[in-house]
Amino acid sequence: MFFIIGLLIVFGAVLGGYSVHGDLGILWQPIEFVIILGAGLGAFIISNPKSVLSGAAKSFGTLIKGPKYNKESYTELLGVLFTVFRLAKTKGDLALEAHVEKPAESTLFGTFPKFHGDHHALEFLCDYLRLLTLGASNPHEVEAVMDEELEIHHNELHAISTAWANFGDAVPALGIVAAVLGVIVTMSSITEPPEILGGLIAAALVGTFSGIFASYGVLTPMAKSLEATYNADHHYFLCIKVALTGHMQGYAPQVSVEFARKTLATPMRPSFAEVEEMLGALPKPG
Repeated sequence: MFFIIGLLIVFGAVLGGYSVHGDLGILWQPIEFVIILGAGLGAFIISNPKSVLSGAAKSFGTLIKGPKYNKESYTELLGVLFTVFRLAKTKGDLALEAHVEKPAESTLFGTFPKFHGDHHALEFLCDYLRLLTLGASNPHEVEAVMDEELEIHHNELHAISTAWANFGDAVPALGIVAAVLGVIVTMSSITEPPEILGGLIAAALVGTFSGIFASYGVLTPMAKSLEATYNADHHYFLCIKVALTGHMQGYAPQVSVEFARKTLATPMRPSFAEVEEMLGALPKPG
């Protein structure tokens, strides 16, 4: 939502300011746009693997929606972690086996609808709970594996934002290419009257303007917005990692959950009292 608002401000300020003294019609130069964006898109396809291209196409939804997780999501996550750890403490890690093998059918996870519907987060938690049921007992080794998995996932997402940033870096130069081609057209029409030459020169300069505007007004902010969103959502999984590590080190469920809560960014962090109230309302393990 903020991305759309920002775009409207950018276009409104630039085009609105120009329209006070200039003719907006001159800025409509489809051939310049085809040269810049077409060449940029081709370079984008050449320089990125299929997985990044697919992720880039899907990233428009991320731009519009923003971060996936809010304070309510994190509060629910702390409830999930507490419930899992409490069951493991009271009945042993093997009591988790039925829930982690078929999480879609789990009544434990079904109590938390948002988390239950988040396939990636559910799979991440269940994978490491499954290791506990299989006998993994060294928290440092498991933490190292979690760090590696999270780093891989983080890098995969940042490859998408980096691809958009590289696109943004390229289009000003492609705008110059379009402008040079426009100058070539102008020079080939040097015998034309001034009013025609003026139009040709203006069209060429629109290429430079378009490349710079697309880069700094649209593509680079897109890349920065995606990067910020991916970083924010990454903390959701770091929260799971911290809580799991605390549980494996033998801490009480309340302590492991508190470790996780303290890692959250201030806008997303529920207070200690809010967490206590939420935990007190959770059903007993079955």
